[in-house]
Amino acid sequence: MDEAVAGCVATLRTAVDRDWTAVRAGRLDWSVRRTAVHVASDLIAYAGQLAGRAQDAYVPFDITLDGEGDEGMPAAGNAGVLQVIETTGVLLATTVRTTPREVRAFHPFPFGSADREGFAAMGIAEVLLHTHDMAEGLTLPYEPSAELAESVLTCIFPHIQPGGAPWPTLLWATGRGALPGRAPVTGWRWCNNLVVPAGRLTLQGVRPAAARDLWLGGDGGFDWIEGGPYQGTREAAGMLVTLYESGSHRPEFGLFVLVRRADGRAVGGLGFHSAPDGDGRVEIGYDLAEAARGQGYATEALGALSQWALARDDVDLLFARVDHGNLPSQGVLTRAGFSRATTKLEEAAYTEHRMDRSLRLYVRSA
Repeated sequence: MDEAVAGCVATLRTAVDRDWTAVRAGRLDWSVRRTAVHVASDLIAYAGQLAGRAQDAYVPFDITLDGEGDEGMPAAGNAGVLQVIETTGVLLATTVRTTPREVRAFHPFPFGSADREGFAAMGIAEVLLHTHDMAEGLTLPYEPSAELAESVLTCIFPHIQPGGAPWPTLLWATGRGALPGRAPVTGWRWCNNLVVPAGRLTLQGVRPAAARDLWLGGDGGFDWIEGGPYQGTREAAGMLVTLYESGSHRPEFGLFVLVRRADGRAVGGLGFHSAPDGDGRVEIGYDLAEAARGQGYATEALGALSQWALARDDVDLLFARVDHGNLPSQGVLTRAGFSRATTKLEEAAYTEHRMDRSLRLYVRSA
């Protein structure tokens, strides 16, 4: 956040003596000045959402610069507008740093809430993209670091296949540029991660950057209990990275980490192997750190995520494959509403889908 705002202010300060109200901000219908005020408004709004822990709507406030709506007050000049952007940037950065990891606050896109990382990424996106717009209108050179652009893409654009370079990819994904071999973007939204409540747990959707870290042996930004994450979670994270890099990742059908409400510690992983197929079928899998087993966590998590999935129009059948000797896992599936597949369906899985005959098939339908 600090780097993004510093780059914005440094770029625009070179044109502070120009009339920003008379210059259109790139492809936007707004003037440069209106766009700059919009950036500051978004930054303070995001800080307000997090600080106020808003859950159902935006906190009902806005900012007004000196001279706006008050004819007796001298209007804030361009330098003043930049000072407001700097100030609101500090307020958001400070709020992000001091907000606990588990806190989520209202934001509509697309699942109704965002965590501190999501609000930080949205703030950075607003600064980067609108600085581009304003610089384009003022014919100023501007390009943020690849690391900044990539942090935005991997956090709130997980549905966008990465391109050759992060900044051109972000511009393309938001309708501001072209990428070879990809159709122009005419409408877009960013995508905060999904969180599903599950009794004593929350199921927290894993972003591509966190998945890559888990896959490579890190903690993915989670506070794991002893023995976690288990190998199955790391393998699932690798699957997510592969789907993301191929452009076929659908974030709501990815990997979720099971986090205990009581202490914020991660105990396992649960998720889908891919998006539903054309018949509405999707495979689900899970594992727990050994220290968390036998306490009902897997049953709670699997039941909650299954209920969420089967309430959708694009899911008709969930299925899971489990080793025939893994009785505890079969018990989890049964308690979570799954049942052993019919002999006919299981045989089709063996012969038509090449499922290993050492596995058993369990299903749950809407």
